[in-house]
Amino acid sequence: MARRSLRPNLNQIRGWVRQGRTDAWIAHQLEVTVQQIQAFKKEHGLLPDGEDAGSGPDFDDEIDLRAEDDALIAAELEAAEAARREEEARRAEEEAARAAEAEEEAARRREEEEEAKKSRRSRRGGRTRKKATTQALEGTFDHGEEGYGLWLDPAVADNPVYAEHWAGHRPVTVTVEEDQIVIRRAGDDGDDDDD
Repeated sequence: MARRSLRPNLNQIRGWVRQGRTDAWIAHQLEVTVQQIQAFKKEHGLLPDGEDAGSGPDFDDEIDLRAEDDALIAAELEAAEAARREEEARRAEEEAARAAEAEEEAARRREEEEEAKKSRRSRRGGRTRKKATTQALEGTFDHGEEGYGLWLDPAVADNPVYAEHWAGHRPVTVTVEEDQIVIRRAGDDGDDDDD
């Protein structure tokens, strides 16, 4: 390590010596060796009050100063650790808040989609009910020379109920009543309901 001049730091070193700082501590602060600090102190007569050049500080005093330095360093480390934990907790809270907002947004979207599905279902259900009600079609009951016949409006082929249940040739039973003629598929148990 290149020897560096400590002369610019004379007042600072003098203050540290009066405070009782160790040579190792001062060397660390100025980034020099302990031997350089000891030599500088001897050259400039920077020995603590009551000490001569041959004696150093009491062993107990040196331990106390080091303990004090260690306590300061430990306090700084604890403060840094506490700040890091606070920052992590703050980030975790922010992340939890973002996650909660995202979940609320997703729940809101699901509710909107469900409402839209219900709305579509109710519209479909409404249309189905209208289709389920019998639409009156025009027709003619024919008393022809070849026999009796029922002629329906050709639009009956577009009726989905007719297309699903009645299209094609089907055997039927006919019930003639005073004000209506009822045509049912043969084999249906609808007649039993009236009994």
